[in-house]
Amino acid sequence: MRNLSKKILGVDFGTKKIGIAISGGDGNFALPKLVIDNNKSLLENIEEIIKKEKISEIVIGESINYKGQENPVMKDIKNFAGVLEEKFSLPINFEPEFLTSHQAKSIQGEDKMTDASAAALILQSFLDKRNKNDSS
Repeated sequence: MRNLSKKILGVDFGTKKIGIAISGGDGNFALPKLVIDNNKSLLENIEEIIKKEKISEIVIGESINYKGQENPVMKDIKNFAGVLEEKFSLPINFEPEFLTSHQAKSIQGEDKMTDASAAALILQSFLDKRNKNDSS
């Protein structure tokens, strides 16, 4: 049984901007949180979120194409995941993120929170699969 007070951080990684989402404490839903710049302050900003929100786990969008092959950005995503795992000692999960930014734009239009909404879609997909597996 999952500890219901633990929150999960959802990440939509981009070379310029990173979308951040956070699960509700019950692990049933994901909410867009913010978009942060992918710059030298990135790890500081993520550390602040992890501490403030009491994050227990991280889900990162896995960039794959329609053939199921990794997109070129996956090398950067894997490096980023390795740094997060080493720095924060939290479980890291990957969730396919096929067209999540496009989906977010079609739902809300393109704005400054598009990447955060994409992160919420990635995290929600992960939560739905986990909750389905927990109930079966």
